[in-house]
Amino acid sequence: MSTEDISPRYLELDAWPTAEQVRALYEGQLSAVAALGAALPSISLVVDRAVERLRRDGRIIYAGAGTSARIGVQDGAELLPTFNWPSERIAFAIAGGEGALLRAVENAEDSGADGASRIGALGVGPDDVVIGVAASGATLFTVSVLEAARTRGALTVGIASNPGSRLLAVCDQPVLIETGEEPIAGSTRLKAGTAQKVALNLISTTVMIQLGHVYRGMMVDMRPTNEKLRKRSVEMVIQIAGCTPEAAGKALAVSGGNIKTAVLVAHGIDLDTAVSLMSKHDGNLRAALDAIKAG
Repeated sequence: MSTEDISPRYLELDAWPTAEQVRALYEGQLSAVAALGAALPSISLVVDRAVERLRRDGRIIYAGAGTSARIGVQDGAELLPTFNWPSERIAFAIAGGEGALLRAVENAEDSGADGASRIGALGVGPDDVVIGVAASGATLFTVSVLEAARTRGALTVGIASNPGSRLLAVCDQPVLIETGEEPIAGSTRLKAGTAQKVALNLISTTVMIQLGHVYRGMMVDMRPTNEKLRKRSVEMVIQIAGCTPEAAGKALAVSGGNIKTAVLVAHGIDLDTAVSLMSKHDGNLRAALDAIKAG
C-alpha cells in the first residue's frame, strides 16, 4: 500500500455527513500513530547514533520538500527555546528555499542538484546528523541531500512511509513508517504527516534528554523569554533544590537565568564552582548533583 493509492475505505468520503467525515479522518490519524510502533527499534538506533555525533558539537540538519519540510522546520525550530539548543547547530535544507515553506515552488522537489548544492553550502561534515523526510521516499531533492551528506561522512537518517523507497536505501539509518493509503490519495499532510511529526518528536526529544537538557521531567535548559517561563524557572529551582522562592530568585539572578547553575548555587555552591561543575559534567545536572552528594 502506497501513500499515492486510493483507499477503498474512503471512496465515498465526500458524500458522507460531516460527523462521519470527521470520525473517518480521526481514525486515520490514530492508525498513523499506531504505525510508529513497528518503527520504534529503528528510531532508538537513530537516537543512539545521533547522540554520538552531537556530543562532538555536530549539527542537526532537517531536509525535505513541501509538507515534510514544514514539519522538519517546526521540530527543529522548537529545540531552541525548549532545550536552549544553539541556533548555529540547527540547519535546514528546504526544496525551493525558505519561501517554499509558505508557497509551493514549482519543480523544487525534483532538483537533485539543488539538494546536493545545499549540503555543500552548509559545509556538512562527519559530526553532523542529517534527517531527510519524504512520505513517498522518492523526492529527488531529499534523496540527493542524503546522498551528498553521506559522502561527507555525516550520519544520514531517512524517514519515509513507502517500503522499498530510494530514500530508505541511500541513508545510514532508515525509518519506515507504513501509514498506507491516505484518506485523500496522495495528501500526505494527513496520515504520513502526522507520523512524521511524531517520529521527529521522538527522535529530537530523546536526543535532548540524553544530552542532559532534561532533569526529572523538567526542561532545565529552556530559555525564560517571558514572565510565564521566568516563573516556571523559579518553580523548577524550588522543586529541585528544595529552597524558598526568595532563594531560588536570587540564585537565578546570580546565574543569569541559567536554571541548572542556579540549582547548584541554591545548594550553597559559589557561581564559579557551579559553572565549573556543570562544564565538567557536560551540562548534565543529574551528574553534577550526584557529584555534590558524593562530596
